[in-house]
Amino acid sequence: MNEQLQEKAIINKVSWRIIPFMVLAYLLCYIDRVNLGFAASTMNLELGFTATMFGWGAGILFIGYFLFEVPSNIALQKFGARIWIARIMITWGIISAAMAMVQGPVSFLVTRFLLGAAEAGFFPGIILYLTFWFPARYRGVIVSRFMFAQPIALMLGSALSGWILGMDGVMGVAGWKWLFICEGIPSVLFGIFTFFYLTDTPAQAKWLEPNERQWLQSQIDEERSKIESVHSKAGLWETLINPKVILLGVIYVCIVIGIYGVNMWLPQIVKSFGNNSSVEIGLIAAIPFVAAAIGMLWIGYSSDKHQERKWHTTISIVVAGMGLLASAFFNGSPALTILFLSISSVGLYGCMPIFWTVPSTFLTGTAAAAGIALINSIGNLGGFVGPLAVGWIKDTTGSFASGLVFLGVSVLLGSILAYSVFVKAENAAKLHSDLPIVSKL
Repeated sequence: MNEQLQEKAIINKVSWRIIPFMVLAYLLCYIDRVNLGFAASTMNLELGFTATMFGWGAGILFIGYFLFEVPSNIALQKFGARIWIARIMITWGIISAAMAMVQGPVSFLVTRFLLGAAEAGFFPGIILYLTFWFPARYRGVIVSRFMFAQPIALMLGSALSGWILGMDGVMGVAGWKWLFICEGIPSVLFGIFTFFYLTDTPAQAKWLEPNERQWLQSQIDEERSKIESVHSKAGLWETLINPKVILLGVIYVCIVIGIYGVNMWLPQIVKSFGNNSSVEIGLIAAIPFVAAAIGMLWIGYSSDKHQERKWHTTISIVVAGMGLLASAFFNGSPALTILFLSISSVGLYGCMPIFWTVPSTFLTGTAAAAGIALINSIGNLGGFVGPLAVGWIKDTTGSFASGLVFLGVSVLLGSILAYSVFVKAENAAKLHSDLPIVSKL
């Protein structure tokens, strides 16, 4: 019992040191990534962008992400999280603020591409970094706490962006330009702070007692050794062509199509309800993300409590897909549309922390850095497909309903693939019951 209490005390100490910091960093990252959706209502009008052009700009960020994700995460493995995450945050903050200088389609597309390239490696880098600090049995709830920043960012970003857009004309600057400036600068400042705050590994943590450092590092090392005893230590190129990694990337594509298809268009979906002000649009658009924040924490906690991944993940994705389809069916009712988009958001955001516990159960070291980055880079191509598809469908049909159907079908396909992966994992794991949950794919 004393050992259990000591273990809990160490994990809590590490959690309080790392997780609030990571949540704030990811909150800034996500606000800088999706504030385009809130700027669109006035920016598109001023610059003459069609829905399709906006969709291209919203999605091209993820092309830059895709191309630079793996190299960035390998650099993090080499240089350490302290240096590399600081670099990422400073560069993305500068480029995000530079969005205020966009004057037409070319500068719009180029700046969004560069933002994706600058930000590449942040999310998978954090997922990798958490494996350096938390044993597998804690990662469901730990990752859910970290990813809690996503719905919080969208919730706060919705309200904050609506208020900043109200600064239109201050010092002769358009409101949408103030939005990028005000939300980009904090990332630069926080990136500088990151360089001095982060610790790369438990063995280097002077804020832990010597016996705490030793215990935690030994836990991480022992777990890594067990995984490598079953899954031969893979090289970089072997990891990049690993069918398990690629399949997880395809599943993540399906999830991300739903996430960014909604994120980038939700303010304009709300705008289509009627003559609401920018502040009102922001507050209404925040509702689904309040639900998502609550659902994400509850699902992550439940998954760790029961040490169960398959049904928590699969059911969450099914709920997300069905919610999107229902929101399309009831597209004529603003209240029902928001209700079903809220239900969908619970599933979309609730499944992700559990999903991201899987790669580290069969990848370690450089292979983990490359594999997690590849899964995320493949998956984030959904961030290109989702917004672009909804924009094109909106221009073609004049309605968001068909676009929501496309998102819902894509997400449901992901649920089928995810279920098959977990079934295969369960069958294989019976041969190695001493490994972490979902230990073999």
